[in-house]
Amino acid sequence: MTSVTSVTNILQQNQGYEIGVDIGGTFTDIVAFGGPGQSLCTAKVLTDYQDLARGVMTGIRTILRDNRIDPRQVTRVVHGTTLVTNSLIERRGAKTALLVTRGFGDLLELGRESRFDIYDINIDIAVPLVPRAQVFEVSERLDHRGQVVTPLDEAGVTALATTLADGAYQSIAVCLLHSYADSRHERRVAELLAAALPGVEICLSCDVLADAREYERASTTVANAYVKPVMEAYLHTLAAALHETGIDASLLIMTSDGGLVDVRTAATYPVRLIESGPAGGASAAAHVAGLAGVEHLIAYDMGGTTAKICLIEHGKPIKAERFEFGRSQRFARGSGLPLQIPVVEMIEIGAGGGSIAHINSIGMLQIGPHSANAAPGPACYGLGGQGATVTDADLVLGYVSADSFLGGSMRLDVSAARTAIDTTVAQPLGMSIDEAAWSVHRVVNANMARAAKVHCLEQGKDAREFDMFAYGGAGPIHAWGVARILGARGLYFPLRAGVLSAFGFLVAESAFEVVHGRIENLGGSTLEPVNALLEQLARDATTVVAASVPAGCAMRISREVAVRYEGQSFELYVNAPAGPIDGAAIAAIKAEFSRRYRERYHAEVEHGDVESVRWRVRATAVDGRPLPRLSGEPVAAGQSALKGHRPVYDGDHGAHGAWSDCPVYDRYRLVVGSVIAGPAIFEEAESTVYIGHGGSATVAADGALRVLLPQS
Repeated sequence: MTSVTSVTNILQQNQGYEIGVDIGGTFTDIVAFGGPGQSLCTAKVLTDYQDLARGVMTGIRTILRDNRIDPRQVTRVVHGTTLVTNSLIERRGAKTALLVTRGFGDLLELGRESRFDIYDINIDIAVPLVPRAQVFEVSERLDHRGQVVTPLDEAGVTALATTLADGAYQSIAVCLLHSYADSRHERRVAELLAAALPGVEICLSCDVLADAREYERASTTVANAYVKPVMEAYLHTLAAALHETGIDASLLIMTSDGGLVDVRTAATYPVRLIESGPAGGASAAAHVAGLAGVEHLIAYDMGGTTAKICLIEHGKPIKAERFEFGRSQRFARGSGLPLQIPVVEMIEIGAGGGSIAHINSIGMLQIGPHSANAAPGPACYGLGGQGATVTDADLVLGYVSADSFLGGSMRLDVSAARTAIDTTVAQPLGMSIDEAAWSVHRVVNANMARAAKVHCLEQGKDAREFDMFAYGGAGPIHAWGVARILGARGLYFPLRAGVLSAFGFLVAESAFEVVHGRIENLGGSTLEPVNALLEQLARDATTVVAASVPAGCAMRISREVAVRYEGQSFELYVNAPAGPIDGAAIAAIKAEFSRRYRERYHAEVEHGDVESVRWRVRATAVDGRPLPRLSGEPVAAGQSALKGHRPVYDGDHGAHGAWSDCPVYDRYRLVVGSVIAGPAIFEEAESTVYIGHGGSATVAADGALRVLLPQS
């Protein structure tokens, strides 16, 4: 394989290409950057649900062929995948057992012993990935300082191995009480099981999440064990396919917090990849908007199956350390299963181009959460889909063209779309087809605006103080309506919006974060163990990052500590000063915590003792790679970008909505500085932008469209 040491040199000599690959629910997006002109080229193919790796390779071969790229010129491939998400939500992982300390066999069933909705007597509680019958207890006990209370029963573990072998378990998660404080018992269990069960995956909570809360630690470790065999097999298959194609390059994987890791790390900690695609989009939004001087954004990504919204402040996506999957109620925290992993903070709803419209049990129009996906797809794809989807509605309304979809490479069937809308929406509601299609479009916009408002409020922010940055295949079509409902300051439509997540992989940095639980009073603790811990965490994080970057690459280390007042249940993160932690550093941490506490809770605690809960260290590579930019080809003044006109329906214009003859522009031929009034449509190969009556779009230097919204 190409040495990572040579990647930067090859790119700086304008010889090599980097390829970004994002598997979405409907399309797999491919972006290649490099070559003599440092150009950017793209491709979209339908996601192959029967064989994801085969679909990826179809897209890669397409972009190599269409752009005459020699596979040997590819220096690295950066990949984000929905495989982990799909495996967890669809429960298609490995048969997994969980080993816990004796007396804690009901750990997953009990959870936090709380109800996310105390007034719903028919509440649906999330079902654990591992049922109670597959949870086994081990005799051992440590206290919270890591001291042995009950020695490990090694004979019992060996006997248990026979039971696990008889059960044909493919993966085993081990989560013993207080293993974050001392891992000796978990590691000894792993040694005994590995000797007795060769070939079975073993995941230890002390490696996956060395933190105090045993429920979140167990849930995260179980999820990692559940998808580990699936992810390992996929990555092995993909790496082999790349090699067979002639690509002998580094394969890097995007994690949920926007960092890149090597294949071995991705296979070891697959739970870290659950939001890899959306993280790529957030990274791209921050990068592209940052170059234009826009640092406060609502990043809005709408693809084929879902819509995602995250906030970007001061040029960086807001991060979180907890994620829930499989929520029974989309906006209800606690209705899913928790994963404690570093992740870009975002809200996701089942509203994409392939989301199916239907009439629910009370006679109301509902969009999603079920999706037509790539197969059978929306009715207009002509691949067998019968349901009315958002894409079908957008086609009927004129926002999408039957002839220029995906740059003309995929023709859509207007008649099939109208039939689907008529059968499933218009007739049941007693509407015309046009009114029914507009209702689908409007309901989707309202759902996404509501989700954005909820997300902003949870962060203590006002959506009216942000610009909206729209991307994804369907995002630029719906952003106008969503932004109007939100009252956003303006709209930003980047070039290549339909493949922006894949582009984001190419601008992301190699990075990895490690945490370690350590609960102690910050005023009374000895500092030598804390400094030793931080040094070890920095070494661990740096070792992981070093595997994905050129040798000798500089590293940037950031450190944080989770702090709370003694007696409290939850904590806030504050920065830990560089250098050794001493009395001055502790004083700075306490002062910063007090400030953050006042800012978050608008309250003051004058005499409370402060304690640390966990320390967090992140290593980021500074590799000096030339980062790609989104920019169009220079266009001579006077050259017309107008392609023609087509009828477009706007239900908000006029008393009862109206059709208008809307100009359609070739986005690649727009002249920088041009100002175009709405209504208008701008088409590019990967997506379509719509702005309505009263809007005004200015073509920025980077090819982006900066849109002013009408004053309400």
